Amino acid sequence: MTTTTTNLGAGSEDRVMATAQQILKSLNTPKEVREDMLLIFSSFDNRLSNITDLINENSDSAGVRFDAAEKVILQWDSSSSSSNADASRHSLPWEDSPDEAAEYLSAVDEILHLVADMSIRSDNKIMDRAETAIQMAMSRLEDEFRLVLIRNTVPLDSERLYGSIRRVSLSFAANDGEIGEEFESFAEVDGERGCFHERGPSFGDDLCVDLINPDAVMELKEIADRMINAGYEKECVQAYSNVRRDALDECLVILGVEKLSIEEVQKIEWKALDEKMKKWIQAVKITVRVLLNGEKRLCDQIFNGSNSIKEICFNETAKGCVMQLLNFGEAVAIGKRSSEKLFRILDMYDVLADALLEFEMMFTDEYMCTEAKGVLAGLGDAAKGTFLEFENAVKNEASKKPMQNGEIHPLTRYVMNYVKLLVDYSETLNSLLENDEDEVDGLKSEDGELETMTPFAKRLLLLISSLESNLEEKSKLYEDGALHCIFLMNNNLYIVQKVKDSELRKLLGDNWVRKRRGSIRQYATSYLRTCWTKALHCLKDEGIGGSSNNASKVALKERFKSFNACFEDIYRIQTGWKVPDPQLREELRISISEKVIPAYRSFMGRFGSQLESGRHAGKYIKYTPEDLENYLLDLFEGSPLVLHHMRRKST
Repeated sequence: MTTTTTNLGAGSEDRVMATAQQILKSLNTPKEVREDMLLIFSSFDNRLSNITDLINENSDSAGVRFDAAEKVILQWDSSSSSSNADASRHSLPWEDSPDEAAEYLSAVDEILHLVADMSIRSDNKIMDRAETAIQMAMSRLEDEFRLVLIRNTVPLDSERLYGSIRRVSLSFAANDGEIGEEFESFAEVDGERGCFHERGPSFGDDLCVDLINPDAVMELKEIADRMINAGYEKECVQAYSNVRRDALDECLVILGVEKLSIEEVQKIEWKALDEKMKKWIQAVKITVRVLLNGEKRLCDQIFNGSNSIKEICFNETAKGCVMQLLNFGEAVAIGKRSSEKLFRILDMYDVLADALLEFEMMFTDEYMCTEAKGVLAGLGDAAKGTFLEFENAVKNEASKKPMQNGEIHPLTRYVMNYVKLLVDYSETLNSLLENDEDEVDGLKSEDGELETMTPFAKRLLLLISSLESNLEEKSKLYEDGALHCIFLMNNNLYIVQKVKDSELRKLLGDNWVRKRRGSIRQYATSYLRTCWTKALHCLKDEGIGGSSNNASKVALKERFKSFNACFEDIYRIQTGWKVPDPQLREELRISISEKVIPAYRSFMGRFGSQLESGRHAGKYIKYTPEDLENYLLDLFEGSPLVLHHMRRKST
């Protein structure tokens, strides 16, 4: 075979040599095979005649490069150190030796490149040394990766986070000791003894924190890249997730979330549990908004070369703290139900529902989302069940001690303040109660507007109807029919005002308010008829025996005495009765005055002169109409008074 000879210049020869080498390199063949093929090439073209020298030169160059890289790696390995100086190098902080760190990473890159390039694969001894060097390097890099993570973890600044929280405080109605234990925990809105329900916290839009010192992120990425390129991605992910998992656990401790079993949670007294539920609500928001978002961002930065690795890393890191939060939510969901828990449970439900949307975007692990959905469903069932139990408790509350002065019953205050707060959760309760409308079917005949009401509005209507029925039963505890009416007026007006002055009005409608106002007017009419009929009967002409000029003085004296006795008895009793609402109190006084004062003035004008001319007239005509009007101003103030047997001077 004749060797082809060409003469195209030195540059052309270099290009031919480079092309031949590139062809063989791309074939990914062992060194011996490449050498044979290059020798064959040289027999076809004289420009490849010096290929043997080039082969030997490349082989020697790869060995020298490997030796230099191996030396750097061994210098940082404590078990291979030959001097005290070398032995101490491995203990130096990576960040404190940036030049040495860069040299080390370059050495790792060199060996990985030589192995990948197959430049040393023909030499088994060198390959064994290369594998050993890579193992040493990966062990060292794993340690450094872990140390850089630990040293550069930024502690959670809870004060800054809580400073970004906007709280919504809601007030409760209180139990005055007159109702059952189910209604214990609320305080009146306008009372000094008021307490507050803090709605779940919300954050500003600019809340973003660094979980790792930003300067260290590039170092971590450089280490991670080498470990992944060397096939040590499992060790890298494990080192990362172990450190960051512990850091997230520490964050939960800072946020006040303890690791508690379901049994431990269910043994906690309500006040302590309420505090833990508040902290849990805050912790979920901070965990999702700050910690998990930050962790996701960190994984993206450090492992941006591989979607699968960064997803696995995030899932492994985050699932521990998320499961701890979910376990507490599950414990609350299956715990004992009581009315005071409902608002916290609804807060927990809402915050977890929002978190679930984030989980579905963050986690590729279906298990986490499935667990969160299960806990969310449990909290929803707990909220719905607690609300329905509250309805039954209101319906069946059977305290038998009447309010002494006809004032607003604690049950009324409790229930109306309770439902007023529930309006803030209308959207959530509508979704939870959507398929539980069987019990409200009986209300349809009462109000044609029910068809347009939301599920929650219908339940509210049923709840308030139960309260009204219960109050009607409690009013029967009063032997005095007038006090029976005052009690119902006070309580029904309180209900109407709570509805009218809140979002409840939109749910129940103006027609509902008008009907209840009509009921209050009917109670007022009943009060006047029951209480003042006897006194007004004393001021009638029947039975006096003639006209104003010849009426029986004995009969007149008896009428004035009877009226005085009735009025004084009413005054003594009803100054002790309580009508808290100023407008209702004034309207009642005006109604009484419009009925009693004209009748008294007319009766006195017709017959008073017959007694005033006689002896002891003041014994019978004790009051002027103006006196009576002044005395009426003392009614319904809640402080019993007794009239003196003397005229009050009109002013």
